[in-house]
Amino acid sequence: MSHQEFNFTIYNTEFYGQYWQANNTKAVIVLAHGMGEHSSRFEHVAKKLTENNFSVVAFDHFGHGKTGGKRGHNPSFDAVLDSITETIEKAKSLFPDKPIFLYGHSMGGNVVINYVLKKSHDLKGVIATSPFLKLAFQPPIIKLALGQILQKIAPSITMGNELNPNDLSRDANEVEKYKKDSLVHNQISPNFSITFIKSGKWAIENGNRLTVPMLLLHGTDDKIIDYKGSEEFVKNAVNATLKLYEGGYHELQNDLCKEEMMQEIVDWLNSQL
Repeated sequence: MSHQEFNFTIYNTEFYGQYWQANNTKAVIVLAHGMGEHSSRFEHVAKKLTENNFSVVAFDHFGHGKTGGKRGHNPSFDAVLDSITETIEKAKSLFPDKPIFLYGHSMGGNVVINYVLKKSHDLKGVIATSPFLKLAFQPPIIKLALGQILQKIAPSITMGNELNPNDLSRDANEVEKYKKDSLVHNQISPNFSITFIKSGKWAIENGNRLTVPMLLLHGTDDKIIDYKGSEEFVKNAVNATLKLYEGGYHELQNDLCKEEMMQEIVDWLNSQL
C-alpha cells in the first residue's frame, strides 16, 4: 500500500485529499468522513480495503481536518455534493477505467446517499455506515428554531454539536483517541445541522430513486443516529441492503464489531464485481 496527498480548490476553499493505492487495484473507493472528524481517522479502513485490492481516495469536508473554511461550516448542501464530484474526478484521473464506489460514514453517509439520488453518475455502488438520515435524539426545540432563523440571517454561525464521544464506540481506547485528536472539533453551523436533518428526511422519502446497489451498516445501540432511519430508507429502496449490528455503537469501524463489519464490506464489494 502506498500513500499520497493532493489538494483541490472549489468555492474559494482549498481541500485536503489523500489516497491509499493497492498493489493491484480492481476498484476504487471514494470515502466521505463524518461530522467533526477527518479522513485520516479512516486509515485503518483504507488498510483493510487496500489489502483486498481496493484503492481508497478520501478528502476532508468543508471546515474539517486539513481543509480550509470556518470549522463546522459549508457554503451549501450543493457545495458539499460538488466536493464529492471533485473527488470522484480525482479518483478517475488516478485510476482510469476502474469501477468506483462511494463510501460515507454518518454525515458522509447522508452525503453519498443524497449524491446518488440527485446526481447523474456512473458509480458502481454505495456503502453507508451509520448514515445521518434520522437523529437518535430530539434536539432542543428552541435550538432547532434558532438554527432555522440563523440559517437565513447568519448561516455561518457555529455552535457545539452536543456529541458525546462516549457514544461513538464501546472501545474505550477508541474514545480516548478521538478525544485527543487535535483535528477533531465539535463545531456545527446551520448548513451542517438543519440542512442535513432535512436532506436525511428527503433521502428516506425518495429511496425509490436509487438505481445502484447500496449496502447500509448500522448499530442497534447507536445513540447519535437512529438505525430506524436506515431501516426506513431500505424499505423504500429496492437496490439497498441493510446489515444491523446488535449492540453496535455509532462508529462501527472503531467498535468491537469492526473486524466483522469490514469483512462484510469487502465481501459485498467483491460480490458487486
